[in-house]
Amino acid sequence: MKEKLYQYLLMLGDNSMILGHRLSELCGHGPSLETDIALTNHSLDLFGQVRSYFQYAAEVKGGEATEDSVAFLRYERDYLNTILVEQPNTDFAHVIGRQFLFDAYHLPLLEQLMESNDETIAAIAAKSIKESRYHLRFSSSWVKRLGDGTDESHQKMQAAINHLFPFIHELFRETPIEKEMKELGIGADLSLIKERFDEKIKEVFAEATLEIPQIPSRQVNGKIGIHTEQMGFILAELQYMQRAYPNMTW
Repeated sequence: MKEKLYQYLLMLGDNSMILGHRLSELCGHGPSLETDIALTNHSLDLFGQVRSYFQYAAEVKGGEATEDSVAFLRYERDYLNTILVEQPNTDFAHVIGRQFLFDAYHLPLLEQLMESNDETIAAIAAKSIKESRYHLRFSSSWVKRLGDGTDESHQKMQAAINHLFPFIHELFRETPIEKEMKELGIGADLSLIKERFDEKIKEVFAEATLEIPQIPSRQVNGKIGIHTEQMGFILAELQYMQRAYPNMTW
């Protein structure tokens, strides 16, 4: 049971960590100062959630595990994030599209986790919910601005959504660990989250004058540790200090 709970915590934390890292790459590169600072703060919010998940994961793991070893000292196949959050910062439309699709999934996930039978997971979700509501408002507003803006911004936003949409199906494809955590009242019911997600997508895309892509899903398996080539580059940067200077302390 402990090992399965540990794996579930990795699923929750890895999504936020990899997306937080992607957003950190944009620091100083936003289209405006206000947006640059907002995206950097999104990254910090996500890393704050990661710390909470990984502190608990280290406690569950036991031994010499710490939040840092959980975050930085695993191999690629040990990371259980979805493929969506690995997608690169191709342009601003891709950044916003990726963020919106994740936020539309993440908020109802946290709302369910607030009712978890695991008191620590419930507390982490309750602490994170306010930030996640703001993230969804921010990304939704930008999808609308770009989608219903100029011809060029509309085209770029639609192209980004078309590229990212095949990856969303993995968010809702239940793994055996997620199924067991749901049945124990610890984890979330992904089918209910999918209903909320679909409602939000329809609402925002209608206002943004964007089409919901009718594109087959891609068979990706990030939640069981099979990643894209992007993951190697992410980890090379993310893990560098811990690998180069083992046991480093400030």
